Amino acid sequence: MNKNLTITSILGAITIILGAFGAHALKEKLGVQELKSFETAVKYQMFHVLVLLFINSLANFSSKIKNRLTFLFLMGILFFSGSIYAITFGVSAKLIWFVTPLGGLFFIIGWLIMAAEFYKKKSL
Repeated sequence: MNKNLTITSILGAITIILGAFGAHALKEKLGVQELKSFETAVKYQMFHVLVLLFINSLANFSSKIKNRLTFLFLMGILFFSGSIYAITFGVSAKLIWFVTPLGGLFFIIGWLIMAAEFYKKKSL
């Protein structure tokens, strides 16, 4: 059993649940800007779930690189999307202001490492 794909699949299901929850339960409770932020968190989570599926099932990367990328994208989802969810549910943005950009940094580093791996494959 591939642990990374199992985790990714569960994250995909959670993403759908959160998207449906936002579209139905939160639509009446949040303002336009808060709902837009929540939707951004769901979108970024889904984009990176799809990237994780690609990395762990189709990409011709070493196990070490797959695990590194999986860690970076999971941390990106947790910090970026997770902090937006937390703020949506009442955690003060002043307490966790640094978490969202840190998640974005995890995403960026993951994408750059993936680009470097593709570049190396092309040059061989």
